[in-house]
Amino acid sequence: MLASTATLCEQSVPVRHPEGTVHGFLVIHTLDGKQIAVGELIQTVRGDRVTARTTYRFKDGSIDDDIVVYSQHGVFRLISDHQIQKGPSFPHPSDVAVDAITGQVTVHSDEGGKEKVTTEHVDVPPDLANGMILTLLKNLEPRAGETKLSLLAATPKVRMVKLAISTAGEDPFTVASAHHKAMHYVVKIQLGGIAGAVAPLIGKQPHDIDVWIVGGSAPAFVKMDGPTYEGGPVWQIELVSPVWPASPDAGLVK
Repeated sequence: MLASTATLCEQSVPVRHPEGTVHGFLVIHTLDGKQIAVGELIQTVRGDRVTARTTYRFKDGSIDDDIVVYSQHGVFRLISDHQIQKGPSFPHPSDVAVDAITGQVTVHSDEGGKEKVTTEHVDVPPDLANGMILTLLKNLEPRAGETKLSLLAATPKVRMVKLAISTAGEDPFTVASAHHKAMHYVVKIQLGGIAGAVAPLIGKQPHDIDVWIVGGSAPAFVKMDGPTYEGGPVWQIELVSPVWPASPDAGLVK
């Protein structure tokens, strides 16, 4: 019975909206509106394999660089994920590489000013969501109820946690003067075991992540509020449009 339950929980998300080539721009603000970083997403597709690189460059010189590779043949399946976070914005710099094919996880961490490298093998579940959370949210059926996915966290100890994803209704927003609505998803991180039971008591329960996705025939990410590393502050990530230099003739009436 337990084995059957585990199998049901570890289901990959079906591909309802295949990913394509993308080049987008993002921005990170603190909750009080201060811009702290700009980001760039470059995504390419070859056959059923997607490679997406998202890089955030912070004003204080910090870098958050994530390269994820996954397949989208019927279901989404992680192939590899490599994320580097370093600089003043990240108190505990990290370099985590996950090979979902072999199950090898390599973690470069900073302990007391000295680099520590650990490599270990983990049993990778088919629903592992590292580097793919926004893509998977675009393919969920909002009316399907709660969805649970796996996430490999390195703190620096490697451990598997669960993401419990639910909807909180639609929220309105505008683009210029046009009105739209986005589905509000709430992502809760479930530590499980003794750690999960104790975490709320000692103030270590991870903060929820809120994500807004525009639905329809071409779902799109709109905004995310949440921490980008364990114990980190809540930041707001949004799409951003180009700003062009003012034309010398902008004020002239033709």
